[in-house]
Amino acid sequence: MKEKLLLLISGILVIFILAACGTKSQEDVVKALDSKQKELSGYKVDATMTLKMGSDSQVYKVEIWHKDPSFYRVNLKNAEKDQSQMILRNEEGVFVLTPALKKSFKFQSDWPKNSSQAYLYESLIKDIIEDKSAKFTATKDHYVFETKTRYQNNSMLPIQEIKLNKSDLSPAMVKVMDPDRKALVTVEFSKVTFNAKFDKSDFDMQKNMTRAQIGLPAMADGKEQSFTVKYPTFEIEGTKLIDEKEVKIEDGKRVVLTYDGGEKSFTLVQEKVAVKEASTSPTYVDGDLVDLGMTIGAVSEGSLTWSVDGVDYMIASNNLTEEELIEIARSVQGEVGK
Repeated sequence: MKEKLLLLISGILVIFILAACGTKSQEDVVKALDSKQKELSGYKVDATMTLKMGSDSQVYKVEIWHKDPSFYRVNLKNAEKDQSQMILRNEEGVFVLTPALKKSFKFQSDWPKNSSQAYLYESLIKDIIEDKSAKFTATKDHYVFETKTRYQNNSMLPIQEIKLNKSDLSPAMVKVMDPDRKALVTVEFSKVTFNAKFDKSDFDMQKNMTRAQIGLPAMADGKEQSFTVKYPTFEIEGTKLIDEKEVKIEDGKRVVLTYDGGEKSFTLVQEKVAVKEASTSPTYVDGDLVDLGMTIGAVSEGSLTWSVDGVDYMIASNNLTEEELIEIARSVQGEVGK
């Protein structure tokens, strides 16, 4: 009887030892990620990004190209509205292209180095490596890290869950969460090609603009432009809408919303964009690139500008913080909050 019991205990110990030999520690995985990143010459990734906006969700198809060390092409396409926007980085700088409006903007920005980017592989690795208090778990097929984010105003989205495939350490899923651990941004990766090959023209601004415009539906020519006024749902204590003014302009209308009544005040301007002939040179933007989820904006001291669905928006304030500007901009999604 004792011999059988000893054999049973020995067998169990062998199973545990063998299992332990096949399991990588958090330190092992972090080292492997660091080595993989250093060896990468670039990659191509297809993903789906879901943004939770209040009770609604918006889904984007995201195509990411990266050529080491600093060339990027991120194409975001709204699956329902057939609209796209592209972030491009080459030797000339950082550009944001809006093909349907024939617009291109140039930023003096450190993007993507200055912040977390849920759809960029090397950004995820940096988040994992830099967070010494990151939590780590392993499932049958994945390594899972929970880390702090590096967003400029990370009180809105302070934590993220990064799931990596065990087979090749490629990204599987990322969830970026608010302080209540509610996922507001979810990126699901469907295809990852490491050490991908690129042509010289793949990161050229003009060629990407031309290619992106092929097959796009024609937009209105700017006459009698109309649009639905949108209101921010993000609330600042004591601040409310005190005035709404419509101003006629040559190609349509401009709406100016004034919010005041408390210690914080701001003006929100909305104007329909008239589509014009594409310029051969981009418009220089005095501000830093900021990801608003539904689009890319430009933030500078006291103001934030962006475009969505052919409408230009601008928030201006003398007493809002940059974080508050971004929160308000992200909440301008519907016809509520008036």
